[in-house]
Amino acid sequence: MTVPGSLPQWILLLAHDPAKGRVRVGTNLGAMVRAAALADLYLSGHLTDTNGRATVGTRRPCADPVLSTLLDDIAGSRPRKWQSWVDRRQHATVVAVRRQLADDGWVRLEPYRMLGIIPRTRVTLRDPRVRKELLGRVRSALKDPISRVEPADAALVTVVVAGGLGLVLDRRARRDARRRIQELADISGPIGPALRKSIEASAAAAG
Repeated sequence: MTVPGSLPQWILLLAHDPAKGRVRVGTNLGAMVRAAALADLYLSGHLTDTNGRATVGTRRPCADPVLSTLLDDIAGSRPRKWQSWVDRRQHATVVAVRRQLADDGWVRLEPYRMLGIIPRTRVTLRDPRVRKELLGRVRSALKDPISRVEPADAALVTVVVAGGLGLVLDRRARRDARRRIQELADISGPIGPALRKSIEASAAAAG
């Protein structure tokens, strides 16, 4: 089945609880979406890892506007660690990816006010089969021979695990598949560790 074209779009769809029409409280959505965007650019060769820092690789144009904006930011900046790029512009990236999904017809956006005061946006997936397909890709990546796992699916699992997205994989599932998860993380390069460090730093600052 056809799914959206980028990893950050996949993560946003998986993070939204279809029963509630929103992301669960405590979900590290911004960090995961940013990490997914970096993973997408890394797997496509647009970014490479140079001494633990994200650097521009291929100069081929990037067709996705959200990914292209991130790539331009990295190209115009001094070399920074991957975590630094996960930390930056999280809310803006989530809003851009969500708008992208709506413009392409994957979701319907409904503004509302929580408690009648706080502005929020309810996200409704137009075809629930899309999210089921993405969940199926996660399951297949954990079970299929590693040689048959697509790099994008490996990165998807890596972001889900590093981001602690229990709606997709709970602690028991992550524990039972620990060895395979590490194999998938190896395919995904520096993204998993950068995402974990970003989340840990945010939690420490909040505490």
